[in-house]
This record gives sequence, C-alpha cells and structure tokens, in this order.
Amino acid sequence: QVQLVESGGGLVQTGDSLRLSCAASGLFFSRYDLGWFRQAPGKEREFVAFVSASGYVTRYADSVKGRFTITRDNAKNTVYLQMNSLKPEDTAVYYCAGRVHYELGYQNPAGRYDYWGQGTQVTVSS
Repeated sequence: QVQLVESGGGLVQTGDSLRLSCAASGLFFSRYDLGWFRQAPGKEREFVAFVSASGYVTRYADSVKGRFTITRDNAKNTVYLQMNSLKPEDTAVYYCAGRVHYELGYQNPAGRYDYWGQGTQVTVSS
C-alpha cells in the first residue's frame, strides 16, 4: 500500500520560511518522480514544484521560482519543499504526489500523478 505523508505546515508571517516534508512508503521511491501541489480556498489545485526520480531535474511554477526549492533524499524516501520569503498568497493546503518516472516526464511536471498525500496546511499571515 502506497502512502505519502506530508508534514511541516503551520502558521507563519510574511517573509518567514517553512520546510515541508513528504515521507513515502510502499513504493520503489527512487523510481518515482515527485511533485508538490497546493490548493487555496475556493481555487483549483495548482502545480508548485517537481523533482525527477534521480533528483537532477527540477521544475517550478513561476509564482514560486526563486523562493521555493524542492529536494529529495532517496535514502530516506522523503521529498522536501523549502519555502522562503513566504507571502499571504502562498496560503494553501500543500500536497505531495508521485508517479513512476518516464522519459521526458520533466516536460510535463504538472501532469497526471498516481499517488497523493493527505495534505498539510500552510497559512501565511500579513
């Protein structure tokens, strides 16, 4: 049974930092591309960041580029999202997601994913 469990969310102020973690189990972690998505109240879920199975390729939404960093530790079956310079518009539930790696998958980082976590709330106050 595949499980993705996010943690690290919370309430912070504008300009603060947070690091989200997503621990995976039940899958061959190093063969999976991973993504972070978020959903704000009343809005559709949106892509935030992507990291390839190897960790060598990353992609970001324009809204977070230069502020967020996605990394992974294949030895710990964990993917991270370091979020700096947080803004009120970053407030959302953040989800990690995984899919089996495929060639050129990095060209469609916001595409279909097979597994999703339950989400962790991030709230940024102004």
